[in-house]
Amino acid sequence: MAKQPQQRDALQMLADDHRKVEDLFEKYENARGASAQAKIVRQICEELTIHTMIEEQVFYPAVRDKVEDDMMDEAQVEHDSAKALILSLLRAEPGEEFYEAKVSVLKEQVEHHVYEEERQRGSLFAQVRKADIDLDALGQEMAALKQQLQEQARAGGLPEPERVALRA
Repeated sequence: MAKQPQQRDALQMLADDHRKVEDLFEKYENARGASAQAKIVRQICEELTIHTMIEEQVFYPAVRDKVEDDMMDEAQVEHDSAKALILSLLRAEPGEEFYEAKVSVLKEQVEHHVYEEERQRGSLFAQVRKADIDLDALGQEMAALKQQLQEQARAGGLPEPERVALRA
């Protein structure tokens, strides 16, 4: 009998995604060769695209009224800024002008976003933990969307990241 994946609440799921992307950035830094780097950057972009879609479609709407508006607005702008870099990286190859800089800035943006969501005093996660939100049910909804998006990605059909606050 197949083992069921352990159910994680919404915050655990987001934190796990953060760790995975942090690990991918570390792999990128240690990768040798343009082909290996390009493959890892595509993985980073896919993980971040799925992560932002889950946050924007499920998590943020569920918590927006329970946390500080400024924090939610800033998170959306950070997402949009990262999406611009993701789109640019998906259209580029290692060795192109600004490629390394784009990866580096994307990593810095992700680190800053993760810090604000998870670690800073009064973080988004801390505010959500104090709110009356069923994090288990929210996690199930997020996991269902994540599985759907991962299947879509495997089929080669993830949509381009759409910007909300920073429209092109």
